[in-house]
Amino acid sequence: MRVWVTIVCLLPAFLGARAQSIAILPDAPSAQLSTAGLREFSTDLFLAQNPGSSASSNDSSEPAAPEESEVTFFPHPDNARYYIAGQANIIFQSNFAFHSPYQGTNSFRNAGEYKTSMLGTLYLGFQPHKNTRYNTDFIVDFESAGGRGLSEALGVAGFMNVDVVRNPNLGSSPYLARGVIHQTFGLTDEMTEAERGPFSLATEVPVRRFEARVGKMSLPDVFDLNSIGSDSHLQFMNWSVDNNGAWDYAADTRGYTVGGVLEYDDRNWSARYGIFAMPTVANGIDLDWAFSRARGQNWEFELRQSVLPKRKGTTRILGYVNNAHMGTYREAVEAFLAGSDLTPEIANHAHFGAVKYGFTWNNEQEITQYLRVYSRFGWNEGQHESYAYTEIDQTVAIGGDYSGAAWHRPLDKVGTTFVSNAIKKDHQNYLAYGGLGFILGDGHLNYGRENIEESYYNMHAWKGLYFAFDLQHVDSPGYNRDRGPVWVPSVRAHVDF
Repeated sequence: MRVWVTIVCLLPAFLGARAQSIAILPDAPSAQLSTAGLREFSTDLFLAQNPGSSASSNDSSEPAAPEESEVTFFPHPDNARYYIAGQANIIFQSNFAFHSPYQGTNSFRNAGEYKTSMLGTLYLGFQPHKNTRYNTDFIVDFESAGGRGLSEALGVAGFMNVDVVRNPNLGSSPYLARGVIHQTFGLTDEMTEAERGPFSLATEVPVRRFEARVGKMSLPDVFDLNSIGSDSHLQFMNWSVDNNGAWDYAADTRGYTVGGVLEYDDRNWSARYGIFAMPTVANGIDLDWAFSRARGQNWEFELRQSVLPKRKGTTRILGYVNNAHMGTYREAVEAFLAGSDLTPEIANHAHFGAVKYGFTWNNEQEITQYLRVYSRFGWNEGQHESYAYTEIDQTVAIGGDYSGAAWHRPLDKVGTTFVSNAIKKDHQNYLAYGGLGFILGDGHLNYGRENIEESYYNMHAWKGLYFAFDLQHVDSPGYNRDRGPVWVPSVRAHVDF
Protein backbone atom coordinates (compact mmCIF):
# COMPACT_ATOMS: atom_id res chain seq x y z
CA MET A 1 0.00 0.00 0.00
CA ARG A 2 2.93 2.34 0.69
CA VAL A 3 3.94 1.94 -2.94
CA TRP A 4 0.49 3.14 -4.13
CA VAL A 5 0.54 6.12 -1.79
CA THR A 6 4.07 7.04 -2.95
CA ILE A 7 3.01 6.85 -6.61
CA VAL A 8 -0.01 9.11 -6.04
CA CYS A 9 2.09 11.65 -4.14
CA LEU A 10 4.96 11.74 -6.66
CA LEU A 11 2.88 11.86 -9.86
CA PRO A 12 2.43 15.66 -9.89
CA ALA A 13 6.19 16.21 -9.72
CA PHE A 14 6.89 13.52 -12.28
CA LEU A 15 4.33 14.93 -14.69
CA GLY A 16 5.70 18.46 -14.38
CA ALA A 17 7.97 17.68 -17.29
CA ARG A 18 6.49 17.96 -20.75
CA ALA A 19 4.27 14.90 -21.29
CA GLN A 20 4.66 12.78 -24.38
CA SER A 21 1.52 12.16 -26.44
CA ILE A 22 0.02 8.74 -25.83
CA ALA A 23 -1.70 7.08 -28.76
CA ILE A 24 -2.89 3.87 -27.13
CA LEU A 25 -6.66 3.57 -26.91
CA PRO A 26 -8.43 1.07 -24.66
CA ASP A 27 -9.93 -1.85 -26.55
CA ALA A 28 -13.38 -1.58 -24.95
CA PRO A 29 -16.86 -0.26 -25.77
CA SER A 30 -17.68 3.40 -25.20
CA ALA A 31 -18.85 4.18 -21.65
CA GLN A 32 -21.31 6.10 -19.55
CA LEU A 33 -20.82 9.67 -18.49
CA SER A 34 -21.46 10.18 -14.82
CA THR A 35 -24.14 12.71 -14.01
CA ALA A 36 -21.80 15.68 -14.28
CA GLY A 37 -19.23 14.28 -16.71
CA LEU A 38 -19.25 16.58 -19.68
CA ARG A 39 -19.96 19.62 -17.54
CA GLU A 40 -16.86 19.37 -15.35
CA PHE A 41 -13.37 19.00 -16.81
CA SER A 42 -10.31 19.94 -14.85
CA THR A 43 -10.66 23.60 -15.87
CA ASP A 44 -14.46 23.79 -15.58
CA LEU A 45 -14.99 23.29 -19.31
CA PHE A 46 -18.67 22.95 -18.60
CA LEU A 47 -20.46 24.89 -15.86
CA ALA A 48 -22.91 23.39 -13.42
CA GLN A 49 -26.53 22.67 -14.27
CA ASN A 50 -27.46 26.37 -14.58
CA PRO A 51 -25.42 27.43 -17.61
CA GLY A 52 -24.18 30.98 -17.57
CA SER A 53 -25.33 31.74 -14.03
CA SER A 54 -22.07 30.78 -12.38
CA ALA A 55 -20.09 32.50 -15.08
CA SER A 56 -21.62 35.84 -14.25
CA SER A 57 -20.63 35.83 -10.57
CA ASN A 58 -17.58 35.30 -8.38
CA ASP A 59 -14.96 35.88 -11.08
CA SER A 60 -11.57 34.32 -10.41
CA SER A 61 -8.19 34.47 -12.07
CA GLU A 62 -8.23 30.83 -13.11
CA PRO A 63 -6.18 30.08 -16.25
CA ALA A 64 -8.11 29.90 -19.49
CA ALA A 65 -9.26 26.42 -20.46
CA PRO A 66 -7.85 24.81 -23.61
CA GLU A 67 -10.05 24.80 -26.67
CA GLU A 68 -12.67 22.02 -26.74
CA SER A 69 -11.05 20.46 -29.81
CA GLU A 70 -8.05 19.65 -27.59
CA VAL A 71 -10.04 17.68 -25.00
CA THR A 72 -12.29 15.62 -27.28
CA PHE A 73 -11.46 13.46 -30.29
CA PHE A 74 -14.08 15.19 -32.45
CA PRO A 75 -15.11 18.88 -32.43
CA HIS A 76 -18.53 19.91 -31.11
CA PRO A 77 -19.56 23.10 -32.95
CA ASP A 78 -21.46 25.64 -30.87
CA ASN A 79 -23.53 26.94 -33.79
CA ALA A 80 -25.03 23.62 -34.90
CA ARG A 81 -28.62 22.65 -34.08
CA TYR A 82 -27.51 19.13 -33.30
CA TYR A 83 -25.22 17.74 -30.61
CA ILE A 84 -23.41 14.41 -30.93
CA ALA A 85 -20.90 13.20 -28.35
CA GLY A 86 -19.85 10.07 -26.52
CA GLN A 87 -17.74 8.86 -23.65
CA ALA A 88 -16.06 5.63 -22.60
CA ASN A 89 -15.13 4.77 -19.03
CA ILE A 90 -13.22 1.63 -18.08
CA ILE A 91 -12.32 1.04 -14.42
CA PHE A 92 -10.07 -1.78 -13.24
CA GLN A 93 -10.31 -2.38 -9.47
CA SER A 94 -8.87 -4.88 -7.06
CA ASN A 95 -8.95 -5.46 -3.33
CA PHE A 96 -6.52 -7.21 -1.06
CA ALA A 97 -7.47 -9.95 1.41
CA PHE A 98 -8.55 -8.59 4.79
CA HIS A 99 -9.57 -9.73 8.27
CA SER A 100 -13.05 -11.29 8.38
CA PRO A 101 -14.07 -13.83 11.04
CA TYR A 102 -17.40 -14.40 9.26
CA GLN A 103 -19.35 -13.26 6.22
CA GLY A 104 -22.92 -13.50 5.00
CA THR A 105 -24.97 -13.45 1.82
CA ASN A 106 -24.36 -9.76 1.04
CA SER A 107 -20.87 -9.42 2.49
CA PHE A 108 -17.93 -7.86 0.73
CA ARG A 109 -15.76 -10.95 0.20
CA ASN A 110 -12.55 -11.05 2.21
CA ALA A 111 -10.51 -12.89 -0.43
CA GLY A 112 -8.57 -10.72 -2.86
CA GLU A 113 -10.10 -10.27 -6.31
CA TYR A 114 -10.14 -7.94 -9.29
CA LYS A 115 -12.95 -6.76 -11.58
CA THR A 116 -13.39 -4.43 -14.54
CA SER A 117 -16.41 -2.24 -15.31
CA MET A 118 -17.09 -0.78 -18.75
CA LEU A 119 -19.77 1.81 -19.39
CA GLY A 120 -20.58 3.77 -22.50
CA THR A 121 -22.94 6.57 -23.48
CA LEU A 122 -23.95 8.15 -26.78
CA TYR A 123 -25.29 11.71 -26.33
CA LEU A 124 -27.67 13.13 -28.91
CA GLY A 125 -29.35 16.52 -28.85
CA PHE A 126 -31.33 18.72 -31.25
CA GLN A 127 -32.53 22.34 -31.20
CA PRO A 128 -35.60 22.80 -33.47
CA HIS A 129 -35.20 26.60 -33.50
CA LYS A 130 -32.73 29.35 -32.54
CA ASN A 131 -34.88 31.48 -30.24
CA THR A 132 -32.47 31.86 -27.33
CA ARG A 133 -35.06 33.36 -24.98
CA TYR A 134 -37.37 30.36 -25.48
CA ASN A 135 -34.86 27.65 -26.34
CA THR A 136 -36.00 24.05 -26.78
CA ASP A 137 -33.73 20.98 -26.57
CA PHE A 138 -34.58 17.38 -27.42
CA ILE A 139 -32.14 15.10 -25.59
CA VAL A 140 -31.76 11.37 -26.28
CA ASP A 141 -28.95 9.30 -24.73
CA PHE A 142 -28.18 5.61 -25.15
CA GLU A 143 -26.05 3.65 -22.72
CA SER A 144 -24.38 0.27 -22.30
CA ALA A 145 -23.11 -1.12 -18.98
CA GLY A 146 -20.77 -4.10 -18.87
CA GLY A 147 -18.31 -5.77 -16.55
CA ARG A 148 -18.72 -6.41 -12.83
CA GLY A 149 -18.02 -4.82 -9.48
CA LEU A 150 -15.97 -6.30 -6.68
CA SER A 151 -18.12 -8.79 -4.72
CA GLU A 152 -20.94 -7.99 -7.19
CA ALA A 153 -21.19 -4.49 -5.67
CA LEU A 154 -22.31 -5.87 -2.29
CA GLY A 155 -21.14 -5.39 1.27
CA VAL A 156 -20.07 -1.72 1.32
CA ALA A 157 -22.65 1.07 1.62
CA GLY A 158 -20.24 3.59 0.10
CA PHE A 159 -19.26 1.26 -2.72
CA MET A 160 -15.99 1.97 -4.52
CA ASN A 161 -17.25 2.22 -8.14
CA VAL A 162 -20.36 4.28 -8.92
CA ASP A 163 -20.28 3.05 -12.54
CA VAL A 164 -21.24 -0.47 -11.48
CA VAL A 165 -24.87 -1.49 -12.07
CA ARG A 166 -26.29 -2.92 -8.83
CA ASN A 167 -27.72 -5.93 -10.72
CA PRO A 168 -25.09 -7.30 -13.13
CA ASN A 169 -27.59 -9.86 -14.43
CA LEU A 170 -29.27 -7.08 -16.44
CA GLY A 171 -26.56 -7.58 -19.07
CA SER A 172 -24.71 -5.12 -21.29
CA SER A 173 -27.30 -4.65 -24.06
CA PRO A 174 -27.74 -0.94 -24.96
CA TYR A 175 -30.75 0.83 -23.44
CA LEU A 176 -32.34 4.28 -23.46
CA ALA A 177 -30.80 6.22 -20.59
CA ARG A 178 -32.40 9.64 -21.21
CA GLY A 179 -35.20 10.97 -23.34
CA VAL A 180 -35.84 14.57 -22.25
CA ILE A 181 -37.58 17.69 -23.55
CA HIS A 182 -35.81 20.72 -22.08
CA GLN A 183 -37.64 24.04 -22.46
CA THR A 184 -36.44 27.51 -21.42
CA PHE A 185 -38.88 30.37 -20.72
CA GLY A 186 -36.94 33.63 -20.61
CA LEU A 187 -38.21 36.39 -18.32
CA THR A 188 -35.85 39.05 -19.68
CA ASP A 189 -34.01 39.94 -22.88
CA GLU A 190 -30.76 40.26 -20.92
CA MET A 191 -28.62 37.26 -21.86
CA THR A 192 -25.55 35.64 -20.36
CA GLU A 193 -23.12 33.14 -21.87
CA ALA A 194 -23.64 29.42 -21.25
CA GLU A 195 -21.49 26.39 -21.91
CA ARG A 196 -22.97 23.95 -24.40
CA GLY A 197 -23.19 20.41 -23.04
CA PRO A 198 -25.09 17.14 -23.36
CA PHE A 199 -28.05 18.27 -21.21
CA SER A 200 -28.38 21.88 -22.45
CA LEU A 201 -27.46 22.98 -25.97
CA ALA A 202 -27.87 26.76 -25.66
CA THR A 203 -24.74 28.93 -25.75
CA GLU A 204 -26.52 31.86 -24.10
CA VAL A 205 -29.52 31.99 -21.78
CA PRO A 206 -31.70 34.69 -20.17
CA VAL A 207 -30.37 35.93 -16.84
CA ARG A 208 -33.80 35.29 -15.29
CA ARG A 209 -35.69 32.28 -16.59
CA PHE A 210 -37.77 29.20 -15.93
CA GLU A 211 -36.50 25.85 -17.18
CA ALA A 212 -38.66 22.74 -17.50
CA ARG A 213 -37.49 19.17 -18.12
CA VAL A 214 -39.85 16.27 -18.79
CA GLY A 215 -39.02 12.68 -19.65
CA LYS A 216 -36.60 9.95 -18.64
CA MET A 217 -33.54 11.14 -16.77
CA SER A 218 -31.39 10.68 -13.67
CA LEU A 219 -32.04 12.99 -10.71
CA PRO A 220 -28.33 13.82 -10.24
CA ASP A 221 -28.48 15.36 -13.74
CA VAL A 222 -30.23 18.28 -12.03
CA PHE A 223 -30.02 17.96 -8.21
CA ASP A 224 -27.11 17.77 -5.74
CA LEU A 225 -24.54 18.87 -8.32
CA ASN A 226 -21.00 19.53 -7.15
CA SER A 227 -18.18 20.42 -9.54
CA ILE A 228 -15.61 18.75 -7.24
CA GLY A 229 -17.49 15.59 -6.26
CA SER A 230 -20.06 14.59 -8.90
CA ASP A 231 -18.09 12.96 -11.72
CA SER A 232 -16.89 9.37 -11.46
CA HIS A 233 -15.14 9.61 -14.83
CA LEU A 234 -12.74 12.47 -14.16
CA GLN A 235 -12.83 12.69 -10.36
CA PHE A 236 -13.74 10.40 -7.43
CA MET A 237 -15.28 6.94 -7.92
CA ASN A 238 -17.07 6.22 -4.63
CA TRP A 239 -20.91 6.07 -4.45
CA SER A 240 -21.08 8.20 -1.32
CA VAL A 241 -18.73 10.85 -2.73
CA ASP A 242 -20.17 11.39 -6.22
CA ASN A 243 -23.70 11.62 -4.76
CA ASN A 244 -25.00 12.29 -1.27
CA GLY A 245 -25.33 8.79 0.19
CA ALA A 246 -28.31 9.68 2.42
CA TRP A 247 -30.31 10.98 -0.57
CA ASP A 248 -32.39 7.92 -1.50
CA TYR A 249 -33.42 9.43 -4.82
CA ALA A 250 -36.03 7.89 -7.10
CA ALA A 251 -34.39 5.56 -9.63
CA ASP A 252 -34.50 2.13 -11.15
CA THR A 253 -31.58 -0.30 -10.81
CA ARG A 254 -29.56 1.58 -13.45
CA GLY A 255 -30.17 4.96 -11.82
CA TYR A 256 -32.88 6.38 -14.13
CA THR A 257 -36.54 7.26 -13.75
CA VAL A 258 -39.35 9.20 -15.42
CA GLY A 259 -40.73 12.54 -14.27
CA GLY A 260 -40.33 16.28 -14.54
CA VAL A 261 -38.42 19.25 -13.09
CA LEU A 262 -39.40 22.91 -12.93
CA GLU A 263 -36.58 25.32 -12.15
CA TYR A 264 -36.25 29.07 -11.66
CA ASP A 265 -32.86 30.71 -12.24
CA ASP A 266 -31.78 34.21 -11.26
CA ARG A 267 -28.39 35.92 -11.20
CA ASN A 268 -27.07 34.37 -8.01
CA TRP A 269 -29.63 31.78 -6.98
CA SER A 270 -31.89 29.02 -8.28
CA ALA A 271 -34.82 26.98 -6.98
CA ARG A 272 -36.07 23.70 -8.43
CA TYR A 273 -38.75 21.09 -7.80
CA GLY A 274 -39.01 17.62 -9.30
CA ILE A 275 -41.42 14.69 -9.10
CA PHE A 276 -40.46 11.22 -10.34
CA ALA A 277 -41.60 7.61 -10.48
CA MET A 278 -40.36 5.21 -7.78
CA PRO A 279 -39.39 1.56 -8.39
CA THR A 280 -41.98 -1.12 -7.54
CA VAL A 281 -39.55 -2.88 -5.16
CA ALA A 282 -36.27 -1.86 -3.53
CA ASN A 283 -33.51 -1.63 -6.15
CA GLY A 284 -36.00 -2.78 -8.81
CA ILE A 285 -35.75 -2.23 -12.56
CA ASP A 286 -39.53 -1.68 -12.99
CA LEU A 287 -41.15 1.66 -12.12
CA ASP A 288 -44.52 2.24 -10.47
CA TRP A 289 -46.43 4.52 -12.84
CA ALA A 290 -49.19 5.37 -10.33
CA PHE A 291 -47.93 8.72 -9.03
CA SER A 292 -50.94 8.91 -6.71
CA ARG A 293 -49.48 6.10 -4.56
CA ALA A 294 -45.73 6.10 -5.35
CA ARG A 295 -43.55 9.12 -6.14
CA GLY A 296 -40.32 10.82 -5.23
CA GLN A 297 -40.49 14.57 -4.67
CA ASN A 298 -37.41 16.80 -4.43
CA TRP A 299 -36.92 20.47 -3.59
CA GLU A 300 -33.59 22.27 -3.87
CA PHE A 301 -32.37 25.82 -3.27
CA GLU A 302 -29.01 26.88 -4.73
CA LEU A 303 -27.11 30.02 -3.73
CA ARG A 304 -24.09 30.99 -5.83
CA GLN A 305 -22.31 33.12 -3.24
CA SER A 306 -18.67 32.84 -2.21
CA VAL A 307 -17.36 33.36 1.32
CA LEU A 308 -14.07 34.55 -0.20
CA PRO A 309 -13.73 37.65 -2.42
CA LYS A 310 -13.11 37.06 -6.13
CA ARG A 311 -13.59 33.32 -5.72
CA LYS A 312 -16.45 31.02 -6.77
CA GLY A 313 -18.64 29.38 -4.15
CA THR A 314 -22.01 27.60 -4.18
CA THR A 315 -24.27 26.12 -1.50
CA ARG A 316 -27.21 23.78 -2.22
CA ILE A 317 -29.85 22.62 0.25
CA LEU A 318 -32.12 19.75 -0.84
CA GLY A 319 -35.13 18.08 0.78
CA TYR A 320 -36.92 14.98 -0.46
CA VAL A 321 -39.99 12.88 0.33
CA ASN A 322 -40.52 9.40 -1.13
CA ASN A 323 -43.85 7.56 -1.15
CA ALA A 324 -43.55 3.90 -2.12
CA HIS A 325 -44.35 0.29 -1.24
CA MET A 326 -41.77 0.21 1.58
CA GLY A 327 -41.32 -1.68 4.83
CA THR A 328 -39.94 -0.59 8.21
CA TYR A 329 -36.93 -2.18 9.87
CA ARG A 330 -38.55 -2.24 13.32
CA GLU A 331 -41.61 -4.13 12.09
CA ALA A 332 -39.41 -6.71 10.37
CA VAL A 333 -37.33 -7.24 13.54
CA GLU A 334 -40.43 -7.51 15.77
CA ALA A 335 -41.91 -10.17 13.46
CA PHE A 336 -38.65 -12.13 13.65
CA LEU A 337 -38.46 -11.91 17.46
CA ALA A 338 -42.10 -13.00 17.72
CA GLY A 339 -41.37 -16.06 15.57
CA SER A 340 -43.50 -14.99 12.64
CA ASP A 341 -40.49 -14.83 10.30
CA LEU A 342 -37.54 -17.26 10.34
CA THR A 343 -35.21 -14.35 9.56
CA PRO A 344 -35.89 -10.62 9.45
CA GLU A 345 -37.36 -9.91 6.01
CA ILE A 346 -38.41 -6.34 5.39
CA ALA A 347 -40.10 -7.14 2.07
CA ASN A 348 -42.71 -9.14 4.01
CA HIS A 349 -43.83 -5.96 5.76
CA ALA A 350 -44.05 -3.46 2.91
CA HIS A 351 -47.04 -1.12 2.78
CA PHE A 352 -48.32 1.38 0.25
CA GLY A 353 -48.40 4.86 1.70
CA ALA A 354 -45.03 4.47 3.44
CA VAL A 355 -43.07 7.73 3.57
CA LYS A 356 -39.31 8.18 3.66
CA TYR A 357 -37.87 11.70 3.89
CA GLY A 358 -34.57 13.49 4.40
CA PHE A 359 -32.43 16.47 3.52
CA THR A 360 -28.92 17.23 2.26
CA TRP A 361 -26.44 20.10 2.39
CA ASN A 362 -23.82 20.57 -0.33
CA ASN A 363 -21.10 23.23 -0.64
CA GLU A 364 -18.18 23.92 -2.93
CA GLN A 365 -15.68 26.75 -2.51
CA GLU A 366 -12.70 27.94 -4.52
CA ILE A 367 -9.80 28.73 -2.16
CA THR A 368 -6.99 29.74 -4.51
CA GLN A 369 -6.36 29.81 -8.22
CA TYR A 370 -5.74 26.05 -8.14
CA LEU A 371 -7.32 24.70 -4.92
CA ARG A 372 -11.02 23.96 -4.34
CA VAL A 373 -12.77 22.27 -1.40
CA TYR A 374 -16.22 20.71 -0.97
CA SER A 375 -18.40 19.32 1.79
CA ARG A 376 -21.65 17.37 2.03
CA PHE A 377 -23.99 16.40 4.83
CA GLY A 378 -27.03 14.14 4.45
CA TRP A 379 -29.70 12.72 6.76
CA ASN A 380 -32.85 10.65 6.36
CA GLU A 381 -35.32 9.27 8.89
CA GLY A 382 -33.85 5.76 8.65
CA GLN A 383 -36.93 3.85 9.84
CA HIS A 384 -38.10 2.85 6.37
CA GLU A 385 -35.97 0.66 4.18
CA SER A 386 -33.23 2.01 1.95
CA TYR A 387 -35.03 1.77 -1.36
CA ALA A 388 -33.31 3.11 -4.44
CA TYR A 389 -29.71 4.31 -3.98
CA THR A 390 -27.75 2.72 -1.12
CA GLU A 391 -28.00 1.83 2.57
CA ILE A 392 -26.93 5.10 4.21
CA ASP A 393 -29.07 7.02 6.71
CA GLN A 394 -26.56 9.74 7.54
CA THR A 395 -23.35 10.91 5.84
CA VAL A 396 -20.64 13.56 6.20
CA ALA A 397 -18.04 14.19 3.51
CA ILE A 398 -15.21 16.69 3.03
CA GLY A 399 -12.50 16.90 0.39
CA GLY A 400 -10.95 18.91 -2.38
CA ASP A 401 -8.98 18.95 -5.59
CA TYR A 402 -5.92 20.74 -6.95
CA SER A 403 -5.52 21.75 -10.58
CA GLY A 404 -2.55 20.55 -12.59
CA ALA A 405 -2.21 24.08 -13.96
CA ALA A 406 0.11 24.63 -11.01
CA TRP A 407 2.66 22.35 -12.74
CA HIS A 408 1.74 23.41 -16.30
CA ARG A 409 -0.75 20.59 -16.95
CA PRO A 410 -4.12 22.41 -16.73
CA LEU A 411 -6.22 19.32 -17.52
CA ASP A 412 -4.63 17.16 -14.84
CA LYS A 413 -6.09 17.06 -11.35
CA VAL A 414 -5.34 15.51 -7.96
CA GLY A 415 -8.06 15.03 -5.36
CA THR A 416 -8.59 13.61 -1.89
CA THR A 417 -11.69 13.11 0.28
CA PHE A 418 -12.99 11.58 3.49
CA VAL A 419 -16.58 10.36 3.95
CA SER A 420 -18.20 8.87 7.04
CA ASN A 421 -21.49 6.95 6.66
CA ALA A 422 -23.93 5.70 9.31
CA ILE A 423 -27.31 3.95 9.75
CA LYS A 424 -29.97 4.39 12.47
CA LYS A 425 -30.63 1.97 15.35
CA ASP A 426 -33.58 0.17 13.70
CA HIS A 427 -31.47 -0.42 10.58
CA GLN A 428 -28.59 -1.66 12.75
CA ASN A 429 -30.83 -4.15 14.57
CA TYR A 430 -32.21 -5.49 11.30
CA LEU A 431 -28.70 -6.31 10.01
CA ALA A 432 -27.51 -7.59 13.41
CA TYR A 433 -30.32 -10.18 13.54
CA GLY A 434 -29.40 -11.45 10.07
CA GLY A 435 -31.63 -9.36 7.82
CA LEU A 436 -30.59 -8.55 4.25
CA GLY A 437 -30.83 -5.21 2.50
CA PHE A 438 -30.24 -4.84 -1.22
CA ILE A 439 -26.59 -3.94 -0.52
CA LEU A 440 -25.69 -5.16 2.98
CA GLY A 441 -26.05 -8.28 5.13
CA ASP A 442 -23.13 -10.02 6.91
CA GLY A 443 -25.44 -12.23 9.01
CA HIS A 444 -24.25 -10.42 12.13
CA LEU A 445 -23.19 -6.86 12.99
CA ASN A 446 -20.73 -5.27 15.41
CA TYR A 447 -21.79 -1.75 14.48
CA GLY A 448 -19.42 1.07 13.66
CA ARG A 449 -19.44 3.98 11.21
CA GLU A 450 -18.23 3.14 7.72
CA ASN A 451 -15.31 5.53 7.13
CA ILE A 452 -13.78 5.88 3.67
CA GLU A 453 -10.78 7.78 2.34
CA GLU A 454 -10.18 8.20 -1.40
CA SER A 455 -7.40 9.88 -3.39
CA TYR A 456 -6.83 10.09 -7.14
CA TYR A 457 -4.62 11.56 -9.81
CA ASN A 458 -6.35 12.18 -13.15
CA MET A 459 -3.95 12.64 -16.08
CA HIS A 460 -4.81 14.10 -19.49
CA ALA A 461 -2.85 12.01 -21.98
CA TRP A 462 -3.90 13.17 -25.45
CA LYS A 463 -6.97 14.93 -26.88
CA GLY A 464 -9.96 13.15 -25.28
CA LEU A 465 -7.93 10.42 -23.55
CA TYR A 466 -7.46 10.42 -19.76
CA PHE A 467 -5.94 7.99 -17.28
CA ALA A 468 -6.39 7.99 -13.51
CA PHE A 469 -4.84 6.26 -10.52
CA ASP A 470 -7.09 5.91 -7.48
CA LEU A 471 -6.75 4.45 -3.99
CA GLN A 472 -9.57 3.87 -1.47
CA HIS A 473 -9.46 2.71 2.14
CA VAL A 474 -12.68 1.43 3.75
CA ASP A 475 -12.84 1.02 7.52
CA SER A 476 -15.68 -1.16 8.91
CA PRO A 477 -17.18 -2.17 5.53
CA GLY A 478 -20.95 -2.52 5.82
CA TYR A 479 -20.77 -0.82 9.27
CA ASN A 480 -19.16 -3.95 10.72
CA ARG A 481 -16.16 -3.46 13.03
CA ASP A 482 -15.46 -7.19 12.91
CA ARG A 483 -14.45 -6.93 9.25
CA GLY A 484 -11.80 -4.97 7.38
CA PRO A 485 -10.20 -2.60 6.76
CA VAL A 486 -10.23 -2.91 2.98
CA TRP A 487 -7.75 -1.36 0.54
CA VAL A 488 -8.96 -0.88 -3.07
CA PRO A 489 -6.54 0.42 -5.73
CA SER A 490 -8.00 1.35 -9.14
CA VAL A 491 -6.90 2.36 -12.62
CA ARG A 492 -9.30 4.21 -14.91
CA ALA A 493 -9.20 4.92 -18.65
CA HIS A 494 -11.59 7.56 -19.94
CA VAL A 495 -12.28 8.77 -23.49
CA ASP A 496 -14.30 11.77 -24.68
CA PHE A 497 -15.47 11.66 -28.30
